[in-house]
Amino acid sequence: MAGLVNNLLILFLVFQNICLGFRSPLSVFKRYKDTTRSLSSECLGSDQTVISLGLSDFALDIRMPGVTPKQSDTYLCMSVPLPVDDEAYVVDFKPHASMDTVHHMLLFGCNEPSSTENYWDCDEGTCKDKSNILYAWARNAPPTRLPKGVGFRVGGETGGRFFVLQVHYGDISAFRDKHKDCSGVTLHLTHQKQPLIAGMYLMMSVNTVIPPGEKVVDADIACHYKRFPMHLFAYRVHTHRLGKVVSGYRVRNGQWTLIGRQSPQLPQAFYPVERPVDISYDDILAARCVFSGEGRTTETHIGGTANDEMCNFYIMYYMEAKHAVSYMTCTQNANPEMFRNIPQEANIPIPVKSDMLKMTHGHHEETKDTDKSSLLQQAKKEEEEILGQDFHIEEAVEWPGLDLKLGQVSGLALDPEHNLVIFHRGDHVWDENSFDSKFVYQQRGLGPIEQNTILVLNPSNAKLLHSMGKSLFYLPHGLSIDKNGNYWVTDVALHQVFKLGADDKEPLLILGVALQPGSDRNHFCQPTDVAVDPITGSIYVSDGYCNSRIVQFSPNGLYVMQWGEGAETSSGRARPGQFHIPHSLALIPDFNQLCVADRENGRIQCFRLETGEFLREIKHKSFGRELFAVSYVPGGLLFAVNGMPYPGETEPVQGFVMNFSTGEIISTFIPLRKSFEMPHDVVASEDKTVYVGDVLARAVWKFVSTEKMEHRSVKKAGIEVQEIKESEAIVEARLKSKPESTDPVKKQEKQHSVQQASTGVSFVLITTLLIIPVVVLLAILVFIRWRKTTVYGADGEHKLDSSSGRILGRLRGKGGGGLNLGNFFASHKGYSRKGFDRLSTEGSDQEKDEDDGTDSEEECSAPPPAPSSS
Repeated sequence: MAGLVNNLLILFLVFQNICLGFRSPLSVFKRYKDTTRSLSSECLGSDQTVISLGLSDFALDIRMPGVTPKQSDTYLCMSVPLPVDDEAYVVDFKPHASMDTVHHMLLFGCNEPSSTENYWDCDEGTCKDKSNILYAWARNAPPTRLPKGVGFRVGGETGGRFFVLQVHYGDISAFRDKHKDCSGVTLHLTHQKQPLIAGMYLMMSVNTVIPPGEKVVDADIACHYKRFPMHLFAYRVHTHRLGKVVSGYRVRNGQWTLIGRQSPQLPQAFYPVERPVDISYDDILAARCVFSGEGRTTETHIGGTANDEMCNFYIMYYMEAKHAVSYMTCTQNANPEMFRNIPQEANIPIPVKSDMLKMTHGHHEETKDTDKSSLLQQAKKEEEEILGQDFHIEEAVEWPGLDLKLGQVSGLALDPEHNLVIFHRGDHVWDENSFDSKFVYQQRGLGPIEQNTILVLNPSNAKLLHSMGKSLFYLPHGLSIDKNGNYWVTDVALHQVFKLGADDKEPLLILGVALQPGSDRNHFCQPTDVAVDPITGSIYVSDGYCNSRIVQFSPNGLYVMQWGEGAETSSGRARPGQFHIPHSLALIPDFNQLCVADRENGRIQCFRLETGEFLREIKHKSFGRELFAVSYVPGGLLFAVNGMPYPGETEPVQGFVMNFSTGEIISTFIPLRKSFEMPHDVVASEDKTVYVGDVLARAVWKFVSTEKMEHRSVKKAGIEVQEIKESEAIVEARLKSKPESTDPVKKQEKQHSVQQASTGVSFVLITTLLIIPVVVLLAILVFIRWRKTTVYGADGEHKLDSSSGRILGRLRGKGGGGLNLGNFFASHKGYSRKGFDRLSTEGSDQEKDEDDGTDSEEECSAPPPAPSSS
């Protein structure tokens, strides 16, 4: 009998430990219980921010704290902390807003909001770090319904810890009575892992030009899809005022299947895909925007201002969680010829009523009188939402280019074939003996560099493809390559700029006078860099170490104009247009701008190409005192490298990834092998591969996106997956190397059957665990009653009844409510795509997709032992 008692006690202890593994819904919010906010008394609704919906589900109410906007087109922001530490999934949205007062709402996720106030003007920014758009609403859109089993991943170890709500109040005439607004959204979240993860695919044209007066202009985008299957369930179109119709298609074996077609002048909401469309490996995703240039007197380009245009087609999709990618983009036209067969419907504009047009653009009648700065501000917000993507790069440690034997690396560029071109100084060095006080080169006796100073490398394996530049230069500095493949270089010792053909031994054009420094139209003084406009052919020279100016020349080398002046160091902060070594140039044709790395002022200055008019400055504390180089990638990313910190300063030498439109730093990067000593130049390709050349380390590093690094050379089921072209791999799927069937259908069926089996096992296990304690307690009670009756008689029986009543009473109190597993047991087959109601958005962003297995714990009360006798 003693052995039976011991066994029962062991089972009891096991049950107690199991209880520690289950979380009460209250434990999820125990650290959040004191953060409920008090809304204005004029606001309807509850002030309880977090509401438990069961063991694993909860609702999060995010509302403006009773605000009254003072002017139209006001953007106000507020933040709410994520009340859980572990990973969760947003499976439903319920907006609380009316178009009478609110134009649109956006919900962001990030780790550090721009302000800690109850609310703030969004001009201060939404988040200090990267921000991801999670939800959008506009124009009385009904609640959003995601397909069953589909969720957006949030939280976890790398997810955002805050939600930031941005509300755009368009026309504030509704606030004449000074009432307070509490618009917002309620999220339904769950801890249950969703079998299908939602994501967004953005198709965007970056190089369309709309001639003035042209009636019809097409912007076409197409990319081959090279990932696991995805299922499309909603779409959204976006242009500015010249757009007439935007259409998206799947092209498979020459057959065009419509994804969605809509006028961008109608409310730019997400609309459900009418017929289910799945995308498989090697399908083509294609989109066309139709514009009209009528009424314009100048060319219209893709860009960020209200007078520019955009061509965007957004697709919302879901994928199996195992292969989910939360964000993908396409910015090229991989097959222009196929658009000859595009369905005719894609070329037919959709008529829009004038009152609908007014409502769509979301501004009151006074918008016509809105000043230019307000329009630009709105465009910047739109560009921030589109281009502010989560992006991180790391060194490609397997790239052998770091081991090349080079001289001081002064310049980098990419040729039209995407090969890496290096400009280095061979056996020459720039030191304190190189120039006199008048900037005249003092080491002419050494003669020109006898090594080839221009090296062309295969970007994949660093194999030397071509070399040139022997006996031409003394101290190479800047390098750029025009659209025709010509090399443009500067030599600070010769004080000259050269244009070289890729196969020519002699220069095609020389600007400046050899070895003669100067500051007039025919002379330079240590020129640093060159940029050539791919559209007009205009030449821009940054001049330089001893001049503080930008000089423009015609395509054949005739002087046009110049701008800039030296910075007065005694006056403190340099003014716009002042330079202290204009060191590097980045020409941004998308926005008609030229950006200059103003080295010793530690900043980037951007100017209008035609006039040299100062437009803006990009400056961050993390730049430190020096910013050496800047490079632009079509689509909106800006890359830069800074210099070593001065004594007593802490800002490290590193590379920066920035959103061009906002200037916000998206990410930073440093090498894993060696260290930066003086990174002198940076260049980035359209597929976001970045190269950095260091003048002191005499090395070149290659950096690629972390997603690309993870995708390369991955094997699945023993079959090597073909490496995806870097130009198409903006965000790659993360695959696990586990042996499975290579047939996608069989894999899905197998996964489905395993899921069902695991579901059944889970149900039986949970039921068993719930029954065991009851059985154990009943056995204990029967045994004790038998013993008491035998030994102590009626008095012992009375005591036992009292004690057991307390125990069972506690059990009944703890037993209320069942285990709500919800969609956890649902199969991914047969999910309905219906019910996804339209919602407006102004852009997109991606979510982190790493799994997080952390759980909070709470003590589980155990029944007390039966009273022992004396």
